[in-house]
Amino acid sequence: MKFSMLIPLGHGDPNEFLSIDAIAAMTKALEAANVEACFLTDHPAPSAEWLHAGGHDALDPFTALAFVAANSTRLKMFTNVLVLPYRNPFITAKAAATLQILSNGRFILGVGGGYQKTEFDALGIDFTKRGALMDEAIEVIRMAWSGEVVSKQGMNFNAIGNLPRPAPKPQPPIWIGGSSDKAVQRAARVGDGWCPYFVRAGQSKINKDTALYTTEQLAEKITKLQELRAAHGRSGKFDITIGPPARPELGSRESVERYLEELHQFAEAGVTCATIVPPHPTRQVYLEYIQWFGAEVIARFQPRRESA
Repeated sequence: MKFSMLIPLGHGDPNEFLSIDAIAAMTKALEAANVEACFLTDHPAPSAEWLHAGGHDALDPFTALAFVAANSTRLKMFTNVLVLPYRNPFITAKAAATLQILSNGRFILGVGGGYQKTEFDALGIDFTKRGALMDEAIEVIRMAWSGEVVSKQGMNFNAIGNLPRPAPKPQPPIWIGGSSDKAVQRAARVGDGWCPYFVRAGQSKINKDTALYTTEQLAEKITKLQELRAAHGRSGKFDITIGPPARPELGSRESVERYLEELHQFAEAGVTCATIVPPHPTRQVYLEYIQWFGAEVIARFQPRRESA
């Protein structure tokens, strides 16, 4: 089991987190705790109503993660998730390839279809076409990374023999976000991983309708995903990235033991990477929690071995 933590660039107090010094301190702490990756989300034009009702802002993920890459050596970076329909796929492919190359292959492109219609409206994108736009974008991004000439008539573009550069080797893995049946099908068909989510307070109706509610439901969907991958003739490395809904409480041995037991259940279901959102009222609280989590959870977690 690997671990991926939110790095609060756009969450929390800007005076605490939005600086070079803050990024350097946070990435150093994450690496010291043996955290595999950090992640950011994507909201270029969130609704004011949603923000005031408990939503969160987000820095541009490619720009922010470039600073993370420059201040770290081992830490991987993960968009959780980048909303593909917002962007021309060639622009997305260029940004992702640039980050992959300049980070020495540490970038993971987590993608989703989006859910805020007001954000789509502000960006001039048809909300009802987001599924088709996402499928098209994944196809075109991989074409753009191939190093070959691209000829493709898209919904909002026409490539007539274009040659995108750079061509990253290896290409960033593409993890498919979302917990709906459609997300499972898409992950099985074209993804290198799946990053679902559990229901939580403040989510939109769309998110609540498609979110996971129980570990049993997660296990059922993983089984279905694996069956679909086999039906598509796909095998090999595939990551499933989701963490238990409740994080362990700082200093509470009881909550750590409960969390470790949940991690074992997740691993047995097929989860390969646990995500966690550390508390971040201040930078110091965030840093202390990461150090504690590394010692009390990451260092102690050992996969169970099947009995002979």
